[in-house]
Amino acid sequence: MLVRIIGGHGGVSPGFRATSYLIDGKLLIDAGSVASGIQIGEQANIDNILISHSHLDHISDLAFLADNCFGMKGRPFEVWTNPKIKKNIMTHLFNDEIWPDFSKLPSADNPTMRFHEIDEEVEFTLGEYKITPVRVNHQEGAMGFIIEKGDCAVVFTQDTGPTDRIWEVAKTKKNLKGIFTEVSFPNNLIQVAIDSQHHTPSTMSEEIKKMPGEVPIFLGHLKPNFQELLFKEIADIGCDRITVLGSDDTSYMF
Repeated sequence: MLVRIIGGHGGVSPGFRATSYLIDGKLLIDAGSVASGIQIGEQANIDNILISHSHLDHISDLAFLADNCFGMKGRPFEVWTNPKIKKNIMTHLFNDEIWPDFSKLPSADNPTMRFHEIDEEVEFTLGEYKITPVRVNHQEGAMGFIIEKGDCAVVFTQDTGPTDRIWEVAKTKKNLKGIFTEVSFPNNLIQVAIDSQHHTPSTMSEEIKKMPGEVPIFLGHLKPNFQELLFKEIADIGCDRITVLGSDDTSYMF
């Protein structure tokens, strides 16, 4: 399983892209920077899109992805999320006011994007991938995903504050190879992190104790304006399992 971090930050600025993780060139997790971060031909090769929640830094490039690839694929992008998140996207983005409704273009029978509803902890299969959505501690309806392919499983919490259930489910996976999660704010902004349901290095230090042991941890969603301080405070955790996603367009093989 090749995981490409098209964008792994919690904000947007030159050199910093919002969240989009691409698996094997064809399965996308979140759409914060997919249209701006890879070439259009690569965009058109994507088959399925998992959306963890409906905050703008995770859905904004759905609009430009649809526009870029309109008429190119001959088949829709298949978008998978829960009913709450789907409703938010259709009400506030693909509403024919902010952006055209690409779930009906060029036609309702042959759309550019086709939405599917999924439920928490109901496993489903997309080709060679087995996917388990699990509720996390973020915006209402927010989910992480445990993705399995062959003898490999990887956890993607996406945005979350301290949470429990996804670690309980992850511990049932005997083939777990990696954990992608987040640290957004420095320790001096812990109340902001709590209120917005994100992590600081100090809360992540406690969160690691809940995780399956001896599995590499990849920390993303760093806020660009705090990145240097976050590097230092994450290093102070003193955990050699951690890799910080400080640079976008990096890849990891599992």
